[in-house]
Amino acid sequence: MKTAKKTLITDFTEGNVNKQLIIFAAPLFLSNLLQIVYNMVDMIVVGQVLGATGLSAVAVGGDVSGFLTFLAMGFSSAAQVLISKHIGAGERHKLGRFVGTMCTFLLSIAVILSVVCICLREPLLKLMNTPAEAFSEALKYSTVCMAGMIFTYGYNMGSAILRGMGDSKRPFVFISVAAILNLILDLIFVIAFRWGAMGAALATVISQAVSFISCAVFIYKNRTYYEINVTARDFFHIDGEMLAELVKLGVPMAIKSAAVRFSKLFVNSWVNSYGVTVSAFSGIANKISTTSNQVSSAVNTAGSSMVGQNIGAKKYDRVKKVMVSIYKITLLVAVVLSALFIFWPEQIYGIFTSERAVIELGVSYVPVVILVFFGNTARSGMNALINGSGNTTVNFVTAILDGIILRIGLGLLFGLVFKMGYLGFFLGDALAGFTPFFIGLVFYFGGKWKKE
Repeated sequence: MKTAKKTLITDFTEGNVNKQLIIFAAPLFLSNLLQIVYNMVDMIVVGQVLGATGLSAVAVGGDVSGFLTFLAMGFSSAAQVLISKHIGAGERHKLGRFVGTMCTFLLSIAVILSVVCICLREPLLKLMNTPAEAFSEALKYSTVCMAGMIFTYGYNMGSAILRGMGDSKRPFVFISVAAILNLILDLIFVIAFRWGAMGAALATVISQAVSFISCAVFIYKNRTYYEINVTARDFFHIDGEMLAELVKLGVPMAIKSAAVRFSKLFVNSWVNSYGVTVSAFSGIANKISTTSNQVSSAVNTAGSSMVGQNIGAKKYDRVKKVMVSIYKITLLVAVVLSALFIFWPEQIYGIFTSERAVIELGVSYVPVVILVFFGNTARSGMNALINGSGNTTVNFVTAILDGIILRIGLGLLFGLVFKMGYLGFFLGDALAGFTPFFIGLVFYFGGKWKKE
């Protein structure tokens, strides 16, 4: 009797959809949350040591550094979807060539982007209207993060490979190690050594480096069980067919990521112009928004892999079940988070700062943050469908509308035309978050997601 071949690939084309989504999404959520936590630790530690100036520096430096990861996010998301579709279509023999090409391509981009951005770091911070009091610390923070960009790209790349295989547990392990290490290094560099924002950035980069290297070693050692038939030579040779496949889907997804991040930079640039107190609160608001999006992001990421496999296998009824499951989870989370901010806003903002002026800004922000929570819910299921289908046109349209036209347009409308100030820019950003939901509705009922 033939023994079944051992594999670490998860098959999402059979079994209970709700159970699979929860099991796959839970480690993703924890991974995303930990990634936010160790970035948030930077703000908390620096904020307590340097006050509003330190918060502003980390907020602005983090915005700039975060924007520069748009290629990593876009191409990693594309890689996850393509790996899932190859598995669903029974094309596992292509996985090795694809992984080798993707790694060579993305790491090369990371090195080039890092060098260019370090040379342009001061003009970038000036474009962000960085408050004068925080400029020096923001410059140090962003410089260190830019220098360590290869580790950020590398970790996203490794996680995409594992998620595409249906494995979300290992990325959680690697990010857990990074989160713990980041906390320890923050305490040493910022509090003990008094290195300020630069110390916080250094703690983050070292943690990401450890996470990336651990992930890369694990994947290579277990490549047989993931059915990745790859050799060291494949990492120095780009396969034209695989690169074309990655670029075709990766470019629209990268544009989508860049557009959203650029629009956020634009909004934050206007917000920063209202002074250091508003800039400091903006950093807190962005962290809350990003953290609250982690459940949506996790089920969206898990759902994308599940949708990709089932479209590849032409099991369209299971795609619909995946979307329903996503909405059940994210709607519950939005309701719970809204209740917390309605009843205990000051206590929540007090975690980040003791400055009364910043906390009072947070209280006025509560109606907007509730919109953010339900926007996360609305787009979650549709993003899973759009991304998982691998449809380049819909991804591009979503990128332009969500990332540029509506997010910037609504920010200017409420902030300047309606004279709502910084709160108007926050409101426009929150309302733009609903854009993928409406695009997704048209895409779903049009039925084009069923086509290659």
